[in-house]
Amino acid sequence: MQNRVDPFGNIIATAARGQWLGNRGQLHGQGKTILRPFKHQAWIICALQFKGRHREIMAPNLWTELFFLDEATALAAGHRPCFECRREAAVRFKTTWIMGNPGHGFHQKTLIGQIDAILQTERINAHKEKVTFREKAGQLPNGTFIAIAAHPYLVVDGMIYPWNPFGYGAGQLIDPQEEVTVLTPRSIVAAIKTGYSPQISLANVTSI
Repeated sequence: MQNRVDPFGNIIATAARGQWLGNRGQLHGQGKTILRPFKHQAWIICALQFKGRHREIMAPNLWTELFFLDEATALAAGHRPCFECRREAAVRFKTTWIMGNPGHGFHQKTLIGQIDAILQTERINAHKEKVTFREKAGQLPNGTFIAIAAHPYLVVDGMIYPWNPFGYGAGQLIDPQEEVTVLTPRSIVAAIKTGYSPQISLANVTSI
């Protein structure tokens, strides 16, 4: 099914399985076909298992289940942790996001919807294109995604790893002074710099 998300935020069809569940609202029609990229601004990352709940994939009139290779991929797409099934991670994300983005004047009593509204401006522009920004590679924290020749790469410890739906290819060094195109939303990069540590699936890196 077309229900996996890549670091650009695109919803793609692949046989690869994901480690996290995502929600952007009801995106599919009666025929389990994706009709829209999102329905609301709360793009969240959920646990695959929570309180024994079971769902039929793309059931009629319910939200569309999306899946991610790892949390770093989900963050690059513009999602953030769910406050119901991942409350501890969500609180940590909110705290680090606020600390990393002081210019918005938010505090711990700020509603998460206000952060979602900022994230929405950093995900997709008025032309429905992925929003990116430029930064030196050496200024990016582990777990950030960049794009080189329209392909996503994960940044970890001065290395970049090419993404694919099943995992990552072999890493290569990148010049820390090289200016790159960043896929992970700017405010999420700031949250990672401030202390939010995303889950990354680099256990089985193979050449692709």
